[in-house]
Amino acid sequence: MAIGSTIATYVDGKWVDGSAPIITAADHVAWLGSQVFDGARLFDGVTPDLDLHCARLIRSAAAMGMNTSIEGPEIEALIREGLKRFAPDAELYIRPMMWARDGSPGLIDIDPDSTAFAICLEDMPMPQVGSYTLTVAPYRRPRQDMAITEAKTGSLYPNNGRIMAWARARGFSNALSLDIDGNVAETASTNVFAVKDGAVFTPAPNGCFLNGLTRQRVIKLLTAEGVEVSETTMTVADFEQADEIFITGNIAKVMPVVKFEDRDLGVGPVASKARELYMDYAHSTAAA
Repeated sequence: MAIGSTIATYVDGKWVDGSAPIITAADHVAWLGSQVFDGARLFDGVTPDLDLHCARLIRSAAAMGMNTSIEGPEIEALIREGLKRFAPDAELYIRPMMWARDGSPGLIDIDPDSTAFAICLEDMPMPQVGSYTLTVAPYRRPRQDMAITEAKTGSLYPNNGRIMAWARARGFSNALSLDIDGNVAETASTNVFAVKDGAVFTPAPNGCFLNGLTRQRVIKLLTAEGVEVSETTMTVADFEQADEIFITGNIAKVMPVVKFEDRDLGVGPVASKARELYMDYAHSTAAA
């Protein structure tokens, strides 16, 4: 699936133009979904926390039982090499990924030493503030004893995809998803925050969703600015009663939610501050 129209792929030790084929029909991943990936961003000439995204890919691979022959710093260096193929003002989605080519003979588990590696760089404009809306989906997130939730793996995303499809079919940008106990986990594709009386609240990581890198960065930035941020158990009612809602993730980084269900929220001051702080941080990494 191509996201952008201008693509560069790193595969088999070299960069090539376009969406290069990287998986064969007999690869383990082609029929059993043994793939991990990560996503980073280039915008305004900066790649905030690219090193952390590359490091997380290695952790995801380990969680899936893969042995890797490359480490985070080398992946980061390859990505920075690939970014030179694009215009200085490009806005890109950066996706390094790993997958299993082989499995154990006659069994469904992977051969840990058959790990393959590729990078895909695609043009993707940064979303604009002002139209992001949320509803609540009927689908739950699996616990860590039900799926490999500590990995950023493509095999988890069919459930995320149906959450997103459910929301968009009803005219919303995204939807809150719940954990197995009925508490809010995150959305189909982002972490989520609620603001009440100037204080910020976000679901505490409980193993059923990723503690996103942008999420962690925003919590640190807000806390340093003197904003109270609480990681806690949250219900749908907390979001129904919120003064503001915003989401964090790789695609938009920080995005205010202007409508939750049938309630208009607009773009509030705390969400705006969170976005401003993040963008200031991102631009401060320009020389990194």
